[in-house]
Amino acid sequence: MLKNKKLAGAVVSEKTNIPNKKIEENGLPGIRMESRDLTVKYGTVTGVKNISLPICNEKVTALIGPSGCGKTTFLRSLNRMHDITRNATVSGEVLLDGRNIYHPKVNPVDIRRKVGIIFQKPTPFPTMSIFNNVVAGLKLVGIKNKKLLNEVCERALKQAALFDEVKDRLNSPGGSLSGGQQQRLSIARALAIEPEVILMDEPTSSLDPQSSSKIEDLIHELKKNYAIVIVTHNLQQAGRVSDNTGFFYLGELVEFGETEKIYTNPANKRTEEYLTGKFG
Repeated sequence: MLKNKKLAGAVVSEKTNIPNKKIEENGLPGIRMESRDLTVKYGTVTGVKNISLPICNEKVTALIGPSGCGKTTFLRSLNRMHDITRNATVSGEVLLDGRNIYHPKVNPVDIRRKVGIIFQKPTPFPTMSIFNNVVAGLKLVGIKNKKLLNEVCERALKQAALFDEVKDRLNSPGGSLSGGQQQRLSIARALAIEPEVILMDEPTSSLDPQSSSKIEDLIHELKKNYAIVIVTHNLQQAGRVSDNTGFFYLGELVEFGETEKIYTNPANKRTEEYLTGKFG
């Protein structure tokens, strides 16, 4: 396991004037990550505005809302993906363990190792072997121990519910797998470096129902060790997998709270109308 191994240099950042809320005093899972008054603009167009939202350890946070409401824009801000988006500007704060990831001294590469992301479409390296796809991140930071790489590969593939299907062809190209298997391979690659937070952008949209069910089961297992954020248009899926839900509309966070309460007794009329299918 890599939980206590340094894969790279420590993140150099500055604490804000808030306490570290990683673990609450009562020992229950606390806030691992948090946005504060986060605004993302593309030129003069505002993608999300003044979003303040906590992401907790051992919890799954679902982001729901109609297309174009800012869910993915917000998700990408959590690991500084907007750094590579032309004309994108970010204001406000995103705190990871009480530290602002947008502080000038913070290396975005280090943040992306701590905050992994799985995209809507599978992103394997098609000509690279299944084995090398999984351990690519470890090799990138100089880990060469073959035994360790083998152990990590097997663990990550098992976590992604893929090992039994590929264990006899780890040297085959990642592109030789089916679409559903490629998505699980992408998840295994993200898990191999053991991030602190896992972001998922519609991770099952391209999968068949059986594969989607495996990913949902996987999410339930992963939240024992990670904070997870999932963007989904599937309201039933959000209800099944998440502990907390944030409803986005027109770039704003309309409502946030425990999923059961949001689904059964929403505080905002727009949330109720969206959940009951009056718009979408």
